[in-house]
Amino acid sequence: MSVPKTITFMSVFVATTTLLASCNAAANNTEPPLFPAILVFGDSTVDTGNNNYPSSTIFRATNFPYGIDLPDHKATGRFSNGKLIPDMLAAKFNIKQFIPPFLQPNLSDQEIVTGVCFASAGAGYDDRTSLASRAVRVSEQPKMFKSYIARLKGIVGDKKAMEIVNNALVIVSAGPNDFIFNYYDIPSRRLEYPHISDYQDFILTRLDSFVRELYSLGCRNIMVGGLPPMGCLPIQMTAKVGDILRLCLEQDNRDSVLYNQKLQKLLPQIEASLTGSKILYSNVYDPTIDMIQNPSKYGFKETNRGCCGTGYFETSFVCNALSSLCGNHSEFLFFDSIHPSEATYNYIANLADKHIRESLAA
Repeated sequence: MSVPKTITFMSVFVATTTLLASCNAAANNTEPPLFPAILVFGDSTVDTGNNNYPSSTIFRATNFPYGIDLPDHKATGRFSNGKLIPDMLAAKFNIKQFIPPFLQPNLSDQEIVTGVCFASAGAGYDDRTSLASRAVRVSEQPKMFKSYIARLKGIVGDKKAMEIVNNALVIVSAGPNDFIFNYYDIPSRRLEYPHISDYQDFILTRLDSFVRELYSLGCRNIMVGGLPPMGCLPIQMTAKVGDILRLCLEQDNRDSVLYNQKLQKLLPQIEASLTGSKILYSNVYDPTIDMIQNPSKYGFKETNRGCCGTGYFETSFVCNALSSLCGNHSEFLFFDSIHPSEATYNYIANLADKHIRESLAA
């Protein structure tokens, strides 16, 4: 699938939007930004609004109640009731929050402290994943990144632009869509890869190529997210065990664990082959499964359905203003049938912050 014309155009603008830290903001905080930029690639877990723009995509979070707990209570394209992990890390690293205004051409080089999101809800490493949703597939997102680099060079010059890219924090979060859409629920790939392990290896090969392409474009500090316990996603439980028996699918979870083990072995190999790179594994599975198994420890009262509607299948446009909504959003691990609540993201962001500071900023 080629990148939609709207995305290609907006890549010069929207993909460079988000997180502009001004000199005034910097003056109000004595600690300088930990990174000169945050660059985000992947799917809906980190899409801060890119899918608002291509008219063809079906996966959007532009309707209420998404964004209900943001300061203005408006849907911004984030698949949650509030902020996502990139937003939270930006705040921790003293970079201004992700916002939609375009990158202005008159910014001084002191003001180029940016957070840029290229992620697209519904995307995956497997190009087939994006066919039904018409998301911007992960393999196409570097094209948007190239447009951003070109624009950045036009503002601050080639040398300064590449310094920003070289020292930026890069977040990569994708994978669940590949397995849910292409293997479990719509088995288009299962005919080619009858053993889940073989399909995992295919996805990891795609991930390997993607990380190497980011490196070739100048990225050096890269954090790659693993899979969550996919068998505990409310929509997966609904699809396979129904609305009454709300139990995690153990086989799906074992698949997530196996994939994550392979990923943890792969990333050091990639790092060793790319001079000057630092590539981290972001553990999403363990903290999420602990929240599910020990909900009271985190203040959760509901972990097997989402806050929106019944919580069994609602997501995207099916989660809307006509849907019922839980009373206390922070007591639900999931906001819709797929995506975590802001409270869940906050716990994971705190762990990621510690890992990044220990491994990348030391």
